[in-house]
Amino acid sequence: MKNGFICLAFALLLAAGTTHAAPADGGKLSTRATELTRRMAERTKLSEGQYVKVRQLNLRLLTEMAEARKQFASDAAGLDKTLADVQMRYEWDLASILWPKQLAAYDDIKQNFTAASIR
Repeated sequence: MKNGFICLAFALLLAAGTTHAAPADGGKLSTRATELTRRMAERTKLSEGQYVKVRQLNLRLLTEMAEARKQFASDAAGLDKTLADVQMRYEWDLASILWPKQLAAYDDIKQNFTAASIR
């Protein structure tokens, strides 16, 4: 019974993550989030549960960044502030998912994994 509940909860999380943040650009953001997460998983040795959470977090980051770029297309200062806020929330949420060794590995490589550089 307990395993069934855990499987159901996991399936709901996956479904909620894919339907909630389904990008309007034909899945490009979803593909980019998956790519970013895979690259992070190679370096930080994510567990399966962490992989799912980090992928959802990456998809949210990419979606929020795309929305901010649309909203502040003509306001560079507003865009910079909004992107900094989004990045800060991302780092905070990521720190709550990763273990200390993984976080140290991420800190070493994070310049290569910025969402803005994954195109």
